[in-house]
Amino acid sequence: MNHAAGRNVPAFFIILPLAVMLTVSPGMQLFAQGLDAEGAIEAIIGTEVQEEETAAAADPARVIAAIEKTTESISLVRKASNVAKVDIVFLADSTQTEGGPPPEIAQKLNDYASEIDQLRKEVEGNAMLFHAVDSRQILMRDVLAVEFDDANGVVVYAAAKPAG
Repeated sequence: MNHAAGRNVPAFFIILPLAVMLTVSPGMQLFAQGLDAEGAIEAIIGTEVQEEETAAAADPARVIAAIEKTTESISLVRKASNVAKVDIVFLADSTQTEGGPPPEIAQKLNDYASEIDQLRKEVEGNAMLFHAVDSRQILMRDVLAVEFDDANGVVVYAAAKPAG
């Protein structure tokens, strides 16, 4: 009669083969794909993401108009689930290291501060827009405005410089 049949197998006999397998094949590629892989972000959000770098001082009226529509944009971000493309406009002259946005934009940001805070929370809560912004290494605090166009596109204005 074999009494071993009803005994528990020590964890050592389970862990040892796993440890040996990982040690023997350290060069084995992992199956998970990072966000840096070409096309990974676009595949996740299902939307084309384009970047543009410009100076806020070059066209402050465009940024101000988007800021003035923040209340409307909050509602649109909340509802956005299928966007054709996301354009990220880097306002490189508006970063903190450059002294912040031009005065007329800074005033509008101050006037709409609570709405912009709410907008940032909505962008953070929208997986598609969050991944588009986050994949470009933009902090939420640097999102100044979001603008929707008639072609099912979104423009995100950020006081940031492109990564890289």
